[in-house]
Amino acid sequence: MPLPKSLKTFFLVRNRRKIIPRSKIRTLARYLKSQNLRIVFTNGTFDLLHRGHVQYLKAAKRAGDVLIVGVNTDRSVKSYKGPDRPINPQRDRIEVLAALEMVDFAVLFDDPTPIRLIVDIRPDVLVKGSDWKLSQIVGRKEVESWGGLVLRIPLVPGRSTTGLIRRLGSPPSSGVHA
Repeated sequence: MPLPKSLKTFFLVRNRRKIIPRSKIRTLARYLKSQNLRIVFTNGTFDLLHRGHVQYLKAAKRAGDVLIVGVNTDRSVKSYKGPDRPINPQRDRIEVLAALEMVDFAVLFDDPTPIRLIVDIRPDVLVKGSDWKLSQIVGRKEVESWGGLVLRIPLVPGRSTTGLIRRLGSPPSSGVHA
């Protein structure tokens, strides 16, 4: 007996390679849309993965059927976070993200903003953290213009890569070294 269309699509999507070359993302997005799947898109550096990232990505995934994550290249990260970032190289960052259950696909992008990626994917839902004002969210106008939704997800208090880096750079509080 053949699988119902929805299960067949789920199986195909789940078993494809999750790291997608930038040159193939438009084709993938068109395929997913042809299967009537609701695409959610978010982006970021995802340098030192922590609980805040995991909670954020889980919430993003709940907003649709397929979660695509745009990951800034090393060059892109350095341009806005400075010469000491990222801590982890792009290949490591995208591999870790792709290993997460809630991430369906991940794609590197080298542009200063994800606008070209957003336009190519045409997500049904664009997700950013609540630290972004709605007016600052790149791609908001475009997503809303095609009837999409923009969601701001609350952040986990006290969880950030910058905070981790600061703590790692300070001496241990107990005086005991691991």
